[in-house]
Amino acid sequence: MDSNANDLTARLGRRLETERREIEELTANELERLGENSRRVARRALRSIERDTEVAVGNMRELLVTAWLRPLIVGVALWLGIFVGGWATMRWLSRSVQNRIEDISLAEIEIEGGREMIAEIEETTWGVGLREVSGVRYVTLPRGTPVLTAFTVDGRPYVELRRE
Repeated sequence: MDSNANDLTARLGRRLETERREIEELTANELERLGENSRRVARRALRSIERDTEVAVGNMRELLVTAWLRPLIVGVALWLGIFVGGWATMRWLSRSVQNRIEDISLAEIEIEGGREMIAEIEETTWGVGLREVSGVRYVTLPRGTPVLTAFTVDGRPYVELRRE
């Protein structure tokens, strides 16, 4: 009986070993299939995530460009408006000042010419002037001029003036 028991034990051991190998092979095959399926699912998920990420990045890039572009354009337009407006204002002010300086120069020249003309008139008329006060006409003489005899010529009164 010992040999039968040993045979039985040996057979049982071989059978257990065979079943264990089969189970290990089946388990290995199942694990391999499960691994392949998991890799396939992971690859699909990764591709999907990459696509979604690319779309999100594209949208974000577009949003950022739009978000920065508008203020940039508005800022440049404002800067340009202020710059051009300031330049135009300064240009207008400088022309205005230049025109006023020229007007003052011309007025000073005219005033000087008028003074020269007045001096010349006073020299040629000996400082005599004509005035009308309340409808009465008078001849004005330079200060300190002695008045000599009044006389008439052609019916008009004359005053003789002498320069001393």
